[in-house]
Amino acid sequence: MKKIIIATIMAAVMMPANAQKKGGHGYPITPVEFTKVKVTDSFWGQRLKASREVTIPLAFSKCEETGRYTNFEKAAKPSESYKVEGLSFDDTDVYKTIEGASYSLQTYSDKRLVEYIDSVLDIVAKAQEPDGYLYTSRTMNPKHPHEWAGDKRWSKEEDLSHELYNLGHMVEGAVAHYQATGSRKFLDIACRYADCVCREVGPNSGQACVVPGHQIAEMALCKLYVLTGEKKYLDEAKFLLDYRGKTQFKSEYSQSHLPVLEQDEAVGHAVRAAYMYAGMADVAALTGDKSYIEAIDRIWENIVTVPTCAQ
Repeated sequence: MKKIIIATIMAAVMMPANAQKKGGHGYPITPVEFTKVKVTDSFWGQRLKASREVTIPLAFSKCEETGRYTNFEKAAKPSESYKVEGLSFDDTDVYKTIEGASYSLQTYSDKRLVEYIDSVLDIVAKAQEPDGYLYTSRTMNPKHPHEWAGDKRWSKEEDLSHELYNLGHMVEGAVAHYQATGSRKFLDIACRYADCVCREVGPNSGQACVVPGHQIAEMALCKLYVLTGEKKYLDEAKFLLDYRGKTQFKSEYSQSHLPVLEQDEAVGHAVRAAYMYAGMADVAALTGDKSYIEAIDRIWENIVTVPTCAQ
């Protein structure tokens, strides 16, 4: 598996010009689309059927029961009377469920499910602020936001706010939804939030020079770049990686203890780490940056190599 991954990324280093000549703005090696693969065995067939008929409807019902949709409705009509509860990343449960449902739709059409998702997106869209920012934990009560949100945008991003984490899952869900339906309804919402982040988060004067406390925006922005061809999304993804370990907040837990190109050991929160390593691989493949290939190669070796016991 390692040889396949490294060969794929090395192809990006050796052939970026050729890839551009072909008119693409994506990966130099194109994988077989999962929609081209048919699962026919009884075991996995039953699992996929259970996902369509039980898991996806249950996940949507839980979003409704637990107030996920209500958060968006409140954000559409902010009030100082709202008590902001739950977790600062609750919005992502809606985005993740839409993503999963959208992947299912790409292999098994369901008109009722498409219409249901469309109705959910109506609720989400109304919560988006005019400049694209969408984070219900702040927007529903800007003067008294969630305790993890900080007193202004991005101020606690590297610690607890999860604003960029929310963006990442929004983009992942929006891309899957667009691929499944051809509708830009969710994609336009995600692009507006991504544009807001590109304007407000970065290394330049007047921007918040922060990186995600919980990674995923990096790989999601790469995916948005591949879909839209807008290089600003790839540039933002690379910034979020390039500046990791260079800001004031440093923690092994969130892999921000060192710049990513200096890391050679897998540490901290496993989900955050996997998202970051995937983002590094995306940037390496899309830019041909050999230093990123070497960095993830070192981390890979650390993960899979069994240490020799002392004699």
